[in-house]
Amino acid sequence: MASTFGQIFRITTWGESHGGGVGVVVDGCPPRLKLSEADIQPDLDRRRPGQSKIVTPRKESDTVHILSGISSTGRTLGTPISMWVKNEDQRSEAYSEMQDKFRPSHADYTYFAKYGIRAWQGGGRASARETIGRVAAGAIAKKILHEKFGVEVLAYVKQVQKIIGAVDPETVTLKDVEANIVRCPDAKVAEKMIRLIEKMRREGNTVGGVVEGIARGVPAGWGEPVFDKLDAELARAMLSLPACKGFESGSGFGGILLTGREHNDPFRARGGKVFTTANRSGGIQGGISNGQTIFFRTAFKPVATVMHEQDTVDESLHNTTLKGRGRHDPCVLPRAVPMVEAMTALVLVDHALRQRAQCA
Repeated sequence: MASTFGQIFRITTWGESHGGGVGVVVDGCPPRLKLSEADIQPDLDRRRPGQSKIVTPRKESDTVHILSGISSTGRTLGTPISMWVKNEDQRSEAYSEMQDKFRPSHADYTYFAKYGIRAWQGGGRASARETIGRVAAGAIAKKILHEKFGVEVLAYVKQVQKIIGAVDPETVTLKDVEANIVRCPDAKVAEKMIRLIEKMRREGNTVGGVVEGIARGVPAGWGEPVFDKLDAELARAMLSLPACKGFESGSGFGGILLTGREHNDPFRARGGKVFTTANRSGGIQGGISNGQTIFFRTAFKPVATVMHEQDTVDESLHNTTLKGRGRHDPCVLPRAVPMVEAMTALVLVDHALRQRAQCA
Protein backbone atom coordinates (compact mmCIF):
# COMPACT_ATOMS: atom_id res chain seq x y z
CA MET A 1 0.00 0.00 0.00
CA ALA A 2 1.24 3.47 -0.88
CA SER A 3 0.73 4.80 2.65
CA THR A 4 2.39 1.88 4.48
CA PHE A 5 6.10 1.56 5.31
CA GLY A 6 8.11 -1.24 6.94
CA GLN A 7 7.82 -5.03 7.27
CA ILE A 8 7.88 -6.04 10.95
CA PHE A 9 7.67 -2.55 12.47
CA ARG A 10 5.04 -1.27 10.06
CA ILE A 11 3.40 2.15 9.91
CA THR A 12 0.44 3.49 7.94
CA THR A 13 -0.07 7.26 7.85
CA TRP A 14 -3.41 8.88 7.07
CA GLY A 15 -5.10 12.26 6.74
CA GLU A 16 -4.95 15.42 4.63
CA SER A 17 -3.48 18.82 5.45
CA HIS A 18 -6.88 20.56 5.59
CA GLY A 19 -9.00 17.69 6.88
CA GLY A 20 -9.98 16.96 10.46
CA GLY A 21 -6.52 15.75 11.37
CA VAL A 22 -3.61 13.51 10.49
CA GLY A 23 -2.17 10.45 12.15
CA VAL A 24 -0.57 7.04 12.00
CA VAL A 25 -1.16 3.42 12.93
CA VAL A 26 1.93 1.56 14.16
CA ASP A 27 1.77 -2.23 13.90
CA GLY A 28 4.47 -4.60 15.13
CA CYS A 29 5.71 -2.53 18.06
CA PRO A 30 7.14 -4.90 20.69
CA PRO A 31 4.95 -5.33 23.80
CA ARG A 32 5.70 -4.09 27.33
CA LEU A 33 7.48 -0.91 26.20
CA LYS A 34 6.68 1.98 28.52
CA LEU A 35 5.09 4.65 26.30
CA SER A 36 3.03 7.82 26.62
CA GLU A 37 2.28 11.00 24.68
CA ALA A 38 5.20 12.62 26.52
CA ASP A 39 7.57 10.33 24.60
CA ILE A 40 6.09 11.47 21.27
CA GLN A 41 5.40 15.19 21.72
CA PRO A 42 9.00 16.56 21.80
CA ASP A 43 9.72 15.41 18.26
CA LEU A 44 6.37 16.75 17.03
CA ASP A 45 7.24 20.10 18.63
CA ARG A 46 10.48 20.13 16.64
CA ARG A 47 8.52 19.44 13.44
CA ARG A 48 5.54 21.74 13.95
CA PRO A 49 4.99 25.03 12.08
CA GLY A 50 5.18 28.42 13.76
CA GLN A 51 8.17 27.53 15.95
CA SER A 52 10.50 30.28 14.71
CA LYS A 53 10.82 33.26 12.38
CA ILE A 54 12.28 31.15 9.54
CA VAL A 55 9.42 28.65 9.16
CA THR A 56 5.77 28.90 8.13
CA PRO A 57 3.69 30.94 10.62
CA ARG A 58 0.77 28.46 10.52
CA LYS A 59 -0.23 28.00 14.17
CA GLU A 60 -0.65 24.36 15.12
CA SER A 61 -0.06 22.85 18.56
CA ASP A 62 0.33 19.41 16.93
CA THR A 63 -0.77 17.79 20.19
CA VAL A 64 -0.66 14.01 19.87
CA HIS A 65 -3.34 11.67 21.22
CA ILE A 66 -2.68 7.94 21.57
CA LEU A 67 -5.96 6.16 20.83
CA SER A 68 -5.02 2.49 21.13
CA GLY A 69 -2.34 -0.06 21.83
CA ILE A 70 -1.39 1.11 25.34
CA SER A 71 -2.37 -0.62 28.60
CA SER A 72 -3.79 1.12 31.67
CA THR A 73 -0.29 0.89 33.15
CA GLY A 74 1.22 2.81 30.22
CA ARG A 75 2.89 -0.06 28.38
CA THR A 76 2.52 -1.21 24.79
CA LEU A 77 0.25 -4.22 24.31
CA GLY A 78 1.80 -5.47 21.08
CA THR A 79 -1.40 -4.49 19.28
CA PRO A 80 -1.72 -1.60 16.78
CA ILE A 81 -0.93 1.83 18.21
CA SER A 82 -3.10 4.56 16.68
CA MET A 83 -2.12 8.22 17.09
CA TRP A 84 -4.01 11.33 16.01
CA VAL A 85 -3.16 15.03 15.72
CA LYS A 86 -5.94 17.55 15.09
CA ASN A 87 -5.64 20.20 12.36
CA GLU A 88 -6.37 23.49 14.10
CA ASP A 89 -5.40 26.37 11.80
CA GLN A 90 -6.53 25.57 8.25
CA ARG A 91 -7.15 28.54 5.97
CA SER A 92 -8.53 26.96 2.84
CA GLU A 93 -9.48 30.35 1.39
CA ALA A 94 -5.79 31.00 0.69
CA TYR A 95 -5.92 28.13 -1.81
CA SER A 96 -9.13 29.09 -3.65
CA GLU A 97 -7.28 30.01 -6.86
CA MET A 98 -5.54 26.61 -6.78
CA GLN A 99 -8.92 24.87 -7.02
CA ASP A 100 -8.64 25.04 -10.82
CA LYS A 101 -4.95 25.86 -11.34
CA PHE A 102 -1.91 23.61 -10.86
CA ARG A 103 0.89 25.06 -8.73
CA PRO A 104 4.26 24.81 -10.53
CA SER A 105 6.53 22.02 -9.20
CA HIS A 106 3.86 20.85 -6.74
CA ALA A 107 2.04 17.52 -6.87
CA ASP A 108 -1.21 19.16 -8.01
CA TYR A 109 -0.99 18.07 -11.65
CA THR A 110 0.44 14.61 -11.02
CA TYR A 111 -2.21 13.74 -8.39
CA PHE A 112 -4.90 14.93 -10.82
CA ALA A 113 -3.34 12.90 -13.65
CA LYS A 114 -3.33 9.79 -11.44
CA TYR A 115 -6.69 10.04 -9.65
CA GLY A 116 -8.76 12.51 -11.68
CA ILE A 117 -9.43 14.37 -8.43
CA ARG A 118 -7.26 16.11 -5.84
CA ALA A 119 -7.35 17.81 -2.47
CA TRP A 120 -6.51 21.32 -3.68
CA GLN A 121 -6.62 22.83 -0.17
CA GLY A 122 -2.98 22.68 0.89
CA GLY A 123 -2.11 19.74 -1.33
CA GLY A 124 -3.77 17.03 0.76
CA ARG A 125 -1.46 14.02 1.22
CA ALA A 126 1.34 15.82 -0.63
CA SER A 127 1.53 18.38 2.18
CA ALA A 128 4.31 18.13 4.75
CA ARG A 129 1.58 17.69 7.39
CA GLU A 130 1.48 14.05 6.34
CA THR A 131 4.90 13.70 8.03
CA ILE A 132 3.32 14.18 11.46
CA GLY A 133 2.46 10.48 11.44
CA ARG A 134 6.00 9.56 10.43
CA VAL A 135 7.54 11.68 13.19
CA ALA A 136 5.16 10.29 15.82
CA ALA A 137 5.97 6.70 14.80
CA GLY A 138 9.65 7.59 14.55
CA ALA A 139 9.65 8.74 18.17
CA ILE A 140 8.55 5.25 19.20
CA ALA A 141 11.22 3.73 16.96
CA LYS A 142 13.90 5.95 18.48
CA LYS A 143 12.83 4.93 21.98
CA ILE A 144 13.09 1.22 21.10
CA LEU A 145 16.48 1.71 19.43
CA HIS A 146 17.84 3.60 22.42
CA GLU A 147 16.46 1.38 25.19
CA LYS A 148 16.78 -2.05 23.56
CA PHE A 149 19.82 -1.66 21.30
CA GLY A 150 21.79 1.38 22.52
CA VAL A 151 21.42 3.15 19.17
CA GLU A 152 21.27 6.95 18.87
CA VAL A 153 19.72 8.66 15.83
CA LEU A 154 20.38 12.32 14.99
CA ALA A 155 20.08 14.69 12.05
CA TYR A 156 21.10 18.30 11.47
CA VAL A 157 21.27 20.93 8.76
CA LYS A 158 24.59 20.59 6.96
CA GLN A 159 24.10 23.06 4.12
CA VAL A 160 21.78 25.86 2.99
CA GLN A 161 22.34 26.64 -0.68
CA LYS A 162 26.12 27.35 -0.82
CA ILE A 163 26.64 27.82 2.94
CA ILE A 164 28.16 24.65 4.45
CA GLY A 165 28.63 23.85 8.13
CA ALA A 166 31.49 21.87 9.65
CA VAL A 167 30.01 19.11 11.85
CA ASP A 168 31.66 15.97 13.27
CA PRO A 169 29.18 13.05 13.02
CA GLU A 170 31.02 11.21 15.81
CA THR A 171 30.65 13.91 18.46
CA VAL A 172 27.63 16.07 17.58
CA THR A 173 24.84 16.04 20.18
CA LEU A 174 21.13 16.84 20.22
CA LYS A 175 21.96 19.90 22.33
CA ASP A 176 24.27 21.12 19.56
CA VAL A 177 21.54 20.61 16.95
CA GLU A 178 18.89 22.44 18.98
CA ALA A 179 21.17 25.36 19.90
CA ASN A 180 19.77 27.55 17.10
CA ILE A 181 16.60 27.82 15.01
CA VAL A 182 18.14 26.52 11.77
CA ARG A 183 19.41 23.36 13.53
CA CYS A 184 22.98 23.60 12.24
CA PRO A 185 25.47 22.67 15.00
CA ASP A 186 28.11 25.01 13.49
CA ALA A 187 27.07 28.18 15.35
CA LYS A 188 28.91 30.72 13.17
CA VAL A 189 27.69 29.18 9.94
CA ALA A 190 24.15 28.88 11.37
CA GLU A 191 23.91 32.68 11.64
CA LYS A 192 24.74 33.01 7.94
CA MET A 193 22.14 30.40 7.09
CA ILE A 194 19.47 32.21 9.11
CA ARG A 195 20.25 35.52 7.40
CA LEU A 196 19.94 33.90 3.97
CA ILE A 197 16.60 32.26 4.82
CA GLU A 198 15.26 35.56 6.20
CA LYS A 199 16.34 37.27 2.97
CA MET A 200 14.50 34.66 0.92
CA ARG A 201 11.34 35.19 2.99
CA ARG A 202 11.47 38.97 2.49
CA GLU A 203 11.87 38.47 -1.26
CA GLY A 204 8.97 35.99 -1.44
CA ASN A 205 11.42 33.32 -2.51
CA THR A 206 12.71 30.01 -1.13
CA VAL A 207 15.96 28.10 -0.73
CA GLY A 208 17.04 24.47 -0.31
CA GLY A 209 19.98 22.56 1.11
CA VAL A 210 21.22 19.39 2.78
CA VAL A 211 20.30 17.54 5.98
CA GLU A 212 22.85 15.02 7.25
CA GLY A 213 21.60 11.99 9.19
CA ILE A 214 23.60 9.77 11.52
CA ALA A 215 23.06 6.65 13.61
CA ARG A 216 25.61 5.76 16.29
CA GLY A 217 25.87 2.43 18.06
CA VAL A 218 24.33 0.30 15.29
CA PRO A 219 25.85 -3.19 15.64
CA ALA A 220 27.33 -5.07 12.69
CA GLY A 221 24.85 -7.27 10.84
CA TRP A 222 21.71 -5.16 10.33
CA GLY A 223 20.39 -5.00 6.78
CA GLU A 224 19.75 -7.47 4.00
CA PRO A 225 21.73 -8.47 0.91
CA VAL A 226 20.65 -7.50 -2.61
CA PHE A 227 17.26 -5.68 -2.69
CA ASP A 228 16.75 -4.68 0.96
CA LYS A 229 20.23 -3.30 1.55
CA LEU A 230 20.31 -0.96 4.53
CA ASP A 231 21.53 2.00 2.47
CA ALA A 232 18.93 1.26 -0.21
CA GLU A 233 16.19 1.22 2.45
CA LEU A 234 17.46 4.52 3.88
CA ALA A 235 17.50 6.03 0.40
CA ARG A 236 13.91 4.92 -0.21
CA ALA A 237 12.85 6.31 3.16
CA MET A 238 14.46 9.71 2.61
CA LEU A 239 13.28 10.12 -0.97
CA SER A 240 9.72 9.50 0.22
CA LEU A 241 9.89 12.75 2.24
CA PRO A 242 8.32 15.87 0.72
CA ALA A 243 10.84 18.00 -1.24
CA CYS A 244 13.68 15.45 -0.92
CA LYS A 245 15.47 15.16 -4.27
CA GLY A 246 18.74 13.39 -3.50
CA PHE A 247 20.50 10.88 -1.24
CA GLU A 248 24.10 9.80 -0.73
CA SER A 249 25.69 7.67 1.98
CA GLY A 250 29.26 7.64 3.23
CA SER A 251 31.60 9.25 0.73
CA GLY A 252 28.71 9.48 -1.73
CA PHE A 253 29.41 11.15 -5.04
CA GLY A 254 32.64 12.59 -3.62
CA GLY A 255 34.06 9.08 -3.52
CA ILE A 256 34.58 9.11 -7.28
CA LEU A 257 37.48 11.53 -6.77
CA LEU A 258 39.45 8.88 -4.83
CA THR A 259 41.22 5.75 -5.93
CA GLY A 260 40.24 2.40 -4.48
CA ARG A 261 43.32 2.40 -2.29
CA GLU A 262 42.41 5.82 -0.92
CA HIS A 263 38.73 4.98 -0.50
CA ASN A 264 38.93 1.63 1.30
CA ASP A 265 38.24 1.40 5.05
CA PRO A 266 41.00 -0.79 6.60
CA PHE A 267 39.88 -3.34 9.21
CA ARG A 268 41.47 -3.80 12.63
CA ALA A 269 40.51 -5.83 15.71
CA ARG A 270 40.74 -4.85 19.36
CA GLY A 271 39.20 -6.38 22.46
CA GLY A 272 37.40 -9.02 20.43
CA LYS A 273 35.70 -6.44 18.22
CA VAL A 274 36.23 -5.47 14.58
CA PHE A 275 36.41 -1.82 13.60
CA THR A 276 37.62 0.28 10.66
CA THR A 277 40.26 3.02 10.79
CA ALA A 278 38.28 5.14 8.30
CA ASN A 279 34.57 5.32 7.53
CA ARG A 280 34.13 6.28 3.90
CA SER A 281 31.55 3.47 3.63
CA GLY A 282 29.26 5.39 5.99
CA GLY A 283 28.87 2.40 8.31
CA ILE A 284 27.34 0.14 5.64
CA GLN A 285 29.09 -2.41 3.42
CA GLY A 286 27.30 -4.80 1.09
CA GLY A 287 24.03 -3.36 2.33
CA ILE A 288 24.75 -4.51 5.91
CA SER A 289 25.90 -2.40 8.87
CA ASN A 290 29.55 -2.89 9.85
CA GLY A 291 29.40 -1.46 13.36
CA GLN A 292 30.70 2.02 12.51
CA THR A 293 28.62 5.20 12.62
CA ILE A 294 26.08 5.30 9.80
CA PHE A 295 25.94 8.66 8.07
CA PHE A 296 24.29 10.00 4.92
CA ARG A 297 23.11 13.23 3.34
CA THR A 298 19.72 14.18 1.92
CA ALA A 299 19.14 17.06 -0.51
CA PHE A 300 15.94 19.10 -0.18
CA LYS A 301 14.83 21.36 -3.01
CA PRO A 302 13.67 24.97 -2.51
CA VAL A 303 10.00 25.08 -1.48
CA ALA A 304 7.87 25.18 -4.63
CA THR A 305 5.52 27.96 -3.43
CA VAL A 306 7.01 31.37 -4.17
CA MET A 307 5.19 34.69 -3.87
CA HIS A 308 5.71 35.61 -7.52
CA GLU A 309 3.58 35.11 -10.61
CA GLN A 310 4.51 32.02 -12.62
CA ASP A 311 3.24 30.29 -15.75
CA THR A 312 0.93 27.30 -15.26
CA VAL A 313 -2.19 25.62 -16.66
CA ASP A 314 -5.64 24.96 -15.24
CA GLU A 315 -7.68 21.74 -15.12
CA SER A 316 -9.15 22.56 -18.53
CA LEU A 317 -5.56 22.71 -19.88
CA HIS A 318 -5.71 26.45 -20.56
CA ASN A 319 -2.47 28.38 -20.21
CA THR A 320 -2.63 30.86 -17.32
CA THR A 321 -0.58 32.27 -14.45
CA LEU A 322 -0.58 31.78 -10.70
CA LYS A 323 0.94 33.68 -7.78
CA GLY A 324 1.68 31.88 -4.53
CA ARG A 325 -0.42 32.79 -1.49
CA GLY A 326 -0.85 31.59 2.07
CA ARG A 327 1.68 30.57 4.71
CA HIS A 328 4.71 28.60 3.60
CA ASP A 329 8.25 27.77 4.68
CA PRO A 330 11.00 29.77 2.95
CA CYS A 331 13.21 26.72 3.65
CA VAL A 332 12.12 23.23 4.73
CA LEU A 333 15.44 22.24 6.29
CA PRO A 334 14.91 23.14 9.99
CA ARG A 335 11.63 21.21 10.11
CA ALA A 336 13.01 18.40 7.95
CA VAL A 337 15.55 17.46 10.64
CA PRO A 338 13.07 15.51 12.84
CA MET A 339 11.57 13.98 9.68
CA VAL A 340 14.96 12.60 8.63
CA GLU A 341 15.52 11.28 12.16
CA ALA A 342 12.11 9.61 12.13
CA MET A 343 12.60 7.84 8.81
CA THR A 344 16.10 6.74 9.86
CA ALA A 345 14.75 5.27 13.08
CA LEU A 346 11.89 3.52 11.27
CA VAL A 347 14.30 1.82 8.86
CA LEU A 348 16.70 0.80 11.64
CA VAL A 349 14.12 -0.54 14.08
CA ASP A 350 12.51 -2.60 11.32
CA HIS A 351 15.88 -4.13 10.41
CA ALA A 352 16.75 -4.66 14.07
CA LEU A 353 13.58 -6.71 14.53
CA ARG A 354 14.13 -8.54 11.23
CA GLN A 355 17.67 -9.43 12.31
CA ARG A 356 16.42 -10.67 15.66
CA ALA A 357 13.70 -12.74 13.98
CA GLN A 358 16.04 -14.43 11.49
CA CYS A 359 19.40 -14.65 13.24
CA ALA A 360 18.77 -14.39 17.00
